[in-house]
Amino acid sequence: MLGAMADLALAPVTRQVSGRAAPAAVPSGPERGQPLAATVAELSVLDASGRQVPFGALFRERRVIVVFVRHFLCYICKEYVEDLAKIPKSFLQEANVTLIVIGQSSYHHIEPFCKLTGYSHEIYVDPEREIYKKLGMKRGEEIAPSGKSPHIKSNVLLGSIQSLWRAVTGPLFDFQGDPAQQGGTLILGPGNNIHFIHRDRNRLDHKPINSVLQLVGVQHVDFTSRSSVIHV
Repeated sequence: MLGAMADLALAPVTRQVSGRAAPAAVPSGPERGQPLAATVAELSVLDASGRQVPFGALFRERRVIVVFVRHFLCYICKEYVEDLAKIPKSFLQEANVTLIVIGQSSYHHIEPFCKLTGYSHEIYVDPEREIYKKLGMKRGEEIAPSGKSPHIKSNVLLGSIQSLWRAVTGPLFDFQGDPAQQGGTLILGPGNNIHFIHRDRNRLDHKPINSVLQLVGVQHVDFTSRSSVIHV
């Protein structure tokens, strides 16, 4: 098992694809300008204590940015969330918007992940990936052109080694989610209105954070400052 995890953790990510397998088909899902189906809004996410919260309750009476991440061991996701953590809450409050991260691990991984990344905004998990599926989030990787992400600091080798180390030293020896699952970003609410949706085609296809913040009137954030969180 350790060998298999090492192979996956060290898979090249300098290109927008890992492996040579044909990408999985993207399931259909809602698009921008469409209302979110009530059946999706009724699905539950879990908070850090394991309490069930209806997905729709997160944006029924407020406007939110929801970032679905691949899995909590993904070093690219970790570094992206580290930059989400740098968004001052006062910036969000001025624009009357809330930031939410949703992962697909057990809820037991939420608190350690927040401690690791310094993330203090709202966060939940969808362990069965039901909402990921209903929203049409891709599973598998797709070849796509990309530029250098302003949010990824580690090189492939260092990032992969750190991910593997966290896997083998964690209290639960797992991927903290399906490693083939991709994420995405939505702007929702108030109500079941989808104002923006981006589905990641692969692990490097996340939206630059400032481009999303601009859509909801949040002022530009400088992400060049280094995190004070120490990673081992």
